[in-house]
Amino acid sequence: MAEMMYWQAILRAHDEEMARDPLVFAMGEDIGVAGGTYKATSGLYAKYGEERVIDTPISENSYTGIGIGAAMLGCRPIVEIMSVNFAWLAMDQLMNNAAKIHYMSGGKIRCPFVLRVPGGTAHQLGAQHSARMEKVFMGVSGLRVVTPATPRDAYGLLKSAVRCDDPVVVIEHESMYNLKGEVPDEEFFTPLEGVEIVRPGRDLSIFAYNISVHWALQAAERLAKEGIDAEVIDLRALKPLDRAGIAASVRKTHRALVVEEDEAPVGVGSEVIAILNEEVFFELDAAPVRVHARDVPIPYNRRLEKAAIPNADEVVAAARKLLGK
Repeated sequence: MAEMMYWQAILRAHDEEMARDPLVFAMGEDIGVAGGTYKATSGLYAKYGEERVIDTPISENSYTGIGIGAAMLGCRPIVEIMSVNFAWLAMDQLMNNAAKIHYMSGGKIRCPFVLRVPGGTAHQLGAQHSARMEKVFMGVSGLRVVTPATPRDAYGLLKSAVRCDDPVVVIEHESMYNLKGEVPDEEFFTPLEGVEIVRPGRDLSIFAYNISVHWALQAAERLAKEGIDAEVIDLRALKPLDRAGIAASVRKTHRALVVEEDEAPVGVGSEVIAILNEEVFFELDAAPVRVHARDVPIPYNRRLEKAAIPNADEVVAAARKLLGK
């Protein structure tokens, strides 16, 4: 295995898919000449040219629509929106065109469209560049939503998304582009459905996704020193959520803790707990607990920003409370 950064894994997936299939192309703001805000498309413009690595104007709705139209005609576009906040401007195209065309055409038209977008809180970028929109995309029937927590999954999920015939939203995290991790040398694909047990355990299940997986793992290591064996589940594919995988973990541990960087209302954690209520209610030895962000726009001030989002300390405290310690 090679160790590489999160952005390098994304770049490798881009490069391999573009080399394999001439109908794969990339499009977005500053992805060409500049190589992308987070370097995830660096060098592709020189290698594949301006017709396949397309710099766009600052007009998210228009270039997202162009990508969706190209997908309907058989291309496989990878569209990057520079910040998830700006995806609001493209929601008409995503919700009313990409998500619905397969069903409205009676299955005659596919839309193999990939939207890559960074989100999350990333060191004083302010409220308008720090959104967490996973739950928004999860609420749109017809979209798939995945969110990689490691360089391995950043590579494998993007590869799978490009080859999927459905529209896929890949939500990355602005704070993880320089995260290092091992990525196998050979080509591989991460499934667009299903959870991953990243740390087996017996005393409680900690469900997390994206950057919160790392808080959960840090907390689990600290809890282990106290004799608490926490299982950490990377939800990874948020739409569709893996009901069976979520339920299976709680059948083993009988306790559930959900960790998310987003605010709690109508969130991923709400959906996980609803699944537990429907699938394994009588397996629970305690009510599920959530660790989540404060219900405020993310502040610019560094200390307030830090106070607005959860961390490993809060996960540890919530786990102890869940176990009555």
